[in-house]
Amino acid sequence: MQNKSSRPTTEVLETHQCWKMLHGVSLGRLAAWVDDHPELFPINFRIDQETIIFRTGPGTKLSAVLQGAPVAFEVDSVDSSTNVAWSVVVKGQAAELEQAQALSTEAAQHLLPWEAGAKDHFVRITPTEVTGRRFTVAHPHIWDITLDDATRAGLE
Repeated sequence: MQNKSSRPTTEVLETHQCWKMLHGVSLGRLAAWVDDHPELFPINFRIDQETIIFRTGPGTKLSAVLQGAPVAFEVDSVDSSTNVAWSVVVKGQAAELEQAQALSTEAAQHLLPWEAGAKDHFVRITPTEVTGRRFTVAHPHIWDITLDDATRAGLE
């Protein structure tokens, strides 16, 4: 058990470990630039040869990712049996797949939309950077600090 003075340890994941983590989930968050601000979109996805594939319909998300600005994609999870959490961030460029190319990709063939409506556009994120972290989630009494404690700690 940790005490308040113990330092948490965060494991930096190797790229291959990040991909292993990504293979185990199907929902993440896409960050893209929309007009003059960043926007987040929940997306279900598949991995195809160390790229991320998702499908979408026409609209804000598709327009944003096709403008050429870099995108980020984030996935995280917590194992409730071990209390270990991890987070993986993929940064890169997004490009729409041609319909024939998408249909020839096994990952795209198994990518079923969660929301009703036409989702005819397949997008591939090609990473320029893949990073990840893993750590044990601290018990709330460790990080739950009152303002008096924070002020006192700052003076010591």
